[in-house]
Amino acid sequence: MRISSVDGRPVAFLARHGRDHRFAAHRVPFRANVWALASLGVRTIVAPCSVGSLRARLAVGDFVVVDQLVDRTHGRAGTFHDAGAGDGLPGSDGAVHHLAVADPYDATVRHALLTAGRELGGPTIHDGGTMVVINGPRFSTRAESQWYSRMGWDVVNMTGAPEAALAAEAGIAYALIALVTDRDAGSSDGDAPVTMDAVLETVRSNVDSVRQLIRLAIPRL
Repeated sequence: MRISSVDGRPVAFLARHGRDHRFAAHRVPFRANVWALASLGVRTIVAPCSVGSLRARLAVGDFVVVDQLVDRTHGRAGTFHDAGAGDGLPGSDGAVHHLAVADPYDATVRHALLTAGRELGGPTIHDGGTMVVINGPRFSTRAESQWYSRMGWDVVNMTGAPEAALAAEAGIAYALIALVTDRDAGSSDGDAPVTMDAVLETVRSNVDSVRQLIRLAIPRL
């Protein structure tokens, strides 16, 4: 983790996959990551991520500030409340808890990201959308991708859950800025399959825009 300041505001940066990208999506230590931020007193998390598009209107290179989440992951430590009392984790008081997470993304953080994206100009920024989170590390089959689209979901990702719920349990305002890096498994049978090389190339081409957008959003948080 790195701690610095942006325009006079204290900021902590934590690479969810590790500094050297050592953790595949299903191995990311989500609980430890959120606990580390909470232990520093972080009040807001802005979480950039890459997504595959399930909609023709969401083009590669676009930004999406999603507003809903479908969790299709499995086997991940998704709550602080199964930790024992005294473990030091946020919310680990040993009691039974049921988290209200009907709206998983903080409205104030979403607004800041949307406003910053419009101020930045350049990439198209979309307000709202449902992100389905799959376990990974593999990409979707064509049949899975087509099913996600038929279900009405807009983008697909591997890291958005349980991150959002953990942030909510820790009392941290949280929202995502999603970069569309690919058309998931191709939006039709004629499209090329997703490759990691193509995803990383899109990330490299857009990383400066992501940084600038977040920098513009920080004073509004």
